[in-house]
Amino acid sequence: MAAAMAWLRRGAWGPARRCGLAAGRSYSGGGAYPSVSLTCPLPGVPKAVFAAAEGRERFETRVTVLENGLRVASQKKFGQFCTVGLLINSGSRHEAKYLSGISHFLEKLAFSSTAQFGSKDEILLTLEKHGGICDCQASRDTIMYAVSADAKGLDTVVNLLADVALQPRLSDEEIEMTRTAIRFELEDLNMRPDPEPLLTEMIHAAAYRDNTVGLNRFCPVENTDKIDREVLHSYLRNYYTPDRMVLAGVGIEHEQLVECAKKYLLGVEPVWGSGQTKDVDRSVAQYTGGIVKVEKDMSDVSLGPTPIPELTHIMIGLESCSFLEDDFIPFAVLNMMMGGGGSFSAGGPGKGMFTRLYLNVLNRHHWMYNATSYHHSYEDTGLLCIHASADPKQVREMVEIITREFILMAGAVGEVELERAKTQLKSMLMMNLESRPVIFEDVGRQVLATNTRKLPHELCALISQVKSTDIKRVVTKMLHKKPAVAALGDLTDLPTYEHIQAALSSKDGRLPRMYRLFR
Repeated sequence: MAAAMAWLRRGAWGPARRCGLAAGRSYSGGGAYPSVSLTCPLPGVPKAVFAAAEGRERFETRVTVLENGLRVASQKKFGQFCTVGLLINSGSRHEAKYLSGISHFLEKLAFSSTAQFGSKDEILLTLEKHGGICDCQASRDTIMYAVSADAKGLDTVVNLLADVALQPRLSDEEIEMTRTAIRFELEDLNMRPDPEPLLTEMIHAAAYRDNTVGLNRFCPVENTDKIDREVLHSYLRNYYTPDRMVLAGVGIEHEQLVECAKKYLLGVEPVWGSGQTKDVDRSVAQYTGGIVKVEKDMSDVSLGPTPIPELTHIMIGLESCSFLEDDFIPFAVLNMMMGGGGSFSAGGPGKGMFTRLYLNVLNRHHWMYNATSYHHSYEDTGLLCIHASADPKQVREMVEIITREFILMAGAVGEVELERAKTQLKSMLMMNLESRPVIFEDVGRQVLATNTRKLPHELCALISQVKSTDIKRVVTKMLHKKPAVAALGDLTDLPTYEHIQAALSSKDGRLPRMYRLFR
């Protein structure tokens, strides 16, 4: 740059100054550079045609509602492949009147034999012809059947999805194999070094005791033998109805997807019949707060050359809001501002090393192994929580550090800190939406909940509008709720629930002092 500036000051541009030529330049072999301008059109070369930004309609999600209530949503995306799937408003939160674990069973049974396909292998071979892969994921409020394949195979893909969702055979052999798979998964869940999935279940059970999203997402061991084809058909009859479904596609033409939907999903008789639905649970989540404790020996969780030390895991949460409310965006910014992670995470600002749980907790308390913020949001409620891990002897101090961080959320928020969190949230949103399967899930979930979709630039605009006063307002409202607490491991020094509640109601987040005559 310095050399270029000196060159400019000397006026060493010669006669071609206007067209950006450098006079007197030559190749290392001695030959002179050709006298060609960098800013004027090249002689004999056709005029360049530059790509123009397309209209906004190019990015809009199109939605069509069929006669039976099924919604068809599509989003254009450049490329040879597409992602298409069925999202159904069905999950563990709807199992109040049924045996717990049905959604877990349906997730494991997905893409097994159907009326058209004799086995899972036949389904996979059919997809392989179009370079396709399939997956099914069940959550608390949604079950999702998805296929990514060449866009030319759209007709085959929609036919397959309709058959998998509405015409599964659910043979005795498949159900028995599913029971075995679920038992193995439950054993593995209790043996994992990372207890986060287990703690997530516990914090939901504590926050929404015996209702909706507080119901167990995993099938209890005692229910594996009780769930059979009759139970599954009874559930499917009520929840796998067209008005509770969205067929979403990314990377395909909307008209083509609508035609396929009409062909394979309109007027189809499901294998369980089309009787009247009578047991649909429309309950709204009731936040209760509370504590769920599991005493467990964690000393031998991870043996080997680099064993993980014995840790006690605590998760403390408070009710936030649903993703349909305006306050959802400030809560998302707050969650990004808290951030956190494991004590061995590496990276710079993009990895969250400037978040509060890193700066205030992990950087100052070397004995803490983890401090991470999570935000779970649903159609009618939400839960903001912090997961922390430390040696069992330091549990009380760890809990106090976390309760103090909750209280500090309602304090001053620096402008730099807020802008960093907003920028990081927008960056994460846009980077995730580069992936076709992520766009598909975003389209499907938004249309399932609201019949429309907010586009990324709309969400970024909402994020930009968040102010420090918004953060303080939502936190103040949140701190008036009872806490939900999940604790796993050696809980000898765990403070009582009443003490944790008192700390979150105090001005500084400190636990009530305890005095002992004997130690």
